[in-house]
Amino acid sequence: MTSTTVTAATLRSLPFTVILGTGLALLIIAAALLAPYLAPFDPMRMAAGPRLAAPSAAHLFGTDEFGRDLLSRVLMGGRLSLGIGVAAVVSGLAIGGLLGLLAAFSGRLVQAVLLRVIDVLYSFPDTLIALALVAFLGPGIENATLAIAISLVPFYARVTYGLAAAERAKPYIEAAQLAGVRPGRLVRVHVMPNIGQSLIVMGTLGFSSAILSAAGLSFLGLGVQPPSPEWGAILASGRNYITKAPWILLFPGVAICLTVLSFNLIGDSLRDLVDPRRKGRP
Repeated sequence: MTSTTVTAATLRSLPFTVILGTGLALLIIAAALLAPYLAPFDPMRMAAGPRLAAPSAAHLFGTDEFGRDLLSRVLMGGRLSLGIGVAAVVSGLAIGGLLGLLAAFSGRLVQAVLLRVIDVLYSFPDTLIALALVAFLGPGIENATLAIAISLVPFYARVTYGLAAAERAKPYIEAAQLAGVRPGRLVRVHVMPNIGQSLIVMGTLGFSSAILSAAGLSFLGLGVQPPSPEWGAILASGRNYITKAPWILLFPGVAICLTVLSFNLIGDSLRDLVDPRRKGRP
């Protein structure tokens, strides 16, 4: 009884934005994971219905220019888009976090070099970095994921450095260093537990950016290549039919908007919980 009461009280105390964002995110993730079972047709199957058919009982989202079922393609596209986002954020956070920690706990020379490199990369928009990298590496899902991950590295490196430098200045770190604690153990045991929550929040916010970057690259023909059903690629294929079949752009566009909105709501709310001083700020 007590456990139920505590759980109910905890849920009531959560901001509405957290509940809304979490509900949307769970729904989108579930739809992506269960896409092979929820999709009524093979997303690659041409002539599953009439070409450019409007939404109907047979095809809830309509069909595209090849008669492929759009609902099936949007569902399967979620697996690709979310997969790229997760892989890019995890890789970018791991590399950027490592660089940030090295800059915070290394010597002055190494710190200065790392910070200058990070600052130079951070001065460029992440989308521009991703575009340049994928143009150099070539189009494809693997190269697009790698490019997006690298474009996120400067942001995560800067954030990690700021958090780690703030912790380094605290008395307990100085006491641990005087006690002879090695830097690796110092970071692992003392620093990471204190900055881990903030890094998770930043990872949640960066996920939205990764989803948009993946869709943008695919829309420009530099990411996932046709006929793979990725949200940005579906938008690109439907732009020539915007007046005749607007549903080809509508449904993947709504999917992108809801995904970005849900994770932004979660990230903003978690950021307020981690740092109450930010509550109410834009």
